[in-house]
Amino acid sequence: MNTQSRRSRDFSFVTARCAVSRQTLSARFGLVAGLCAAAWGLLAPQQASAQGRLDARYEATLAGIPVGKGSWTIEIGDDVFSASAQGGTAGLLKAFSGGTGSGASQGRVINGALVANAYTATTTTQKKSETIRLVLAGGNVKDFSIDPAPPVDPGRIVVTEAHRKNVLDPMTGSMLRVPGNGELMTPDSCRTGAGIFDGRMRYDLKLDYKRIETVKAEKGYHGPALVCAIYFNPVAGYIPDRPVIKYLAAERRIEITFVPIAGTRVLVPYRMTIPTPLGLAMLEATSFVTTAMPPRVAKTN
Repeated sequence: MNTQSRRSRDFSFVTARCAVSRQTLSARFGLVAGLCAAAWGLLAPQQASAQGRLDARYEATLAGIPVGKGSWTIEIGDDVFSASAQGGTAGLLKAFSGGTGSGASQGRVINGALVANAYTATTTTQKKSETIRLVLAGGNVKDFSIDPAPPVDPGRIVVTEAHRKNVLDPMTGSMLRVPGNGELMTPDSCRTGAGIFDGRMRYDLKLDYKRIETVKAEKGYHGPALVCAIYFNPVAGYIPDRPVIKYLAAERRIEITFVPIAGTRVLVPYRMTIPTPLGLAMLEATSFVTTAMPPRVAKTN
């Protein structure tokens, strides 16, 4: 597969970073980074035929118990795009481990592909606050930082310069663009993968087709959804002995459900589920309002 040509069919979710703190979601959803941090994108260069906007709200639950809430806004224009998310722990979890998080990504729309140039994520817990920044160019990480700088752990696999090439940030990586002019909800739309770098860890995500179903948000979207299996493969920047890493790498029942942003060929996560020893972890949209915007008309004298 040509990684460069398919770069913007993107998945790493926002995963749940939209709904709860990065620490909570990164571990439970693989945050794909986000898993809202991880799925992703492998956009093939295609002309953008229209633009659209998404305003969504999500709820995270564990074994049916609410643990987080968040929001996600995406705007895709003629030549630029932006995405931002924020959220925090909720319910009983908030009483024991309160936390908030926010993230944003922006970049250019080049030949139909979403090409990020900047990504920022900030998480705050009762014990500390942390900000991660990435600067990207052409799919490569040109610069990155973590503030405050984390302590060096000799057990962590080192991220090399090669690991930071041909990658997506977690936010852009949660958007999946389907090239061409045909149907969006097809098995082939799921059969893709991408490399993700979240400022600390480099990992690969692979999607595969599961099924098509109908979903209905409490507000907004009601229609078909594409359900994909997602597989997490850590590459660098992680500690191999960590139980959560071993668990996510071995788990084969993680699913992510995509629905479209109106007026575009971009699919974004509506729901994500991860089986855990404590019960099913789920991030799901409660409100999913998406609006198509007509292409910009060039001014004439």
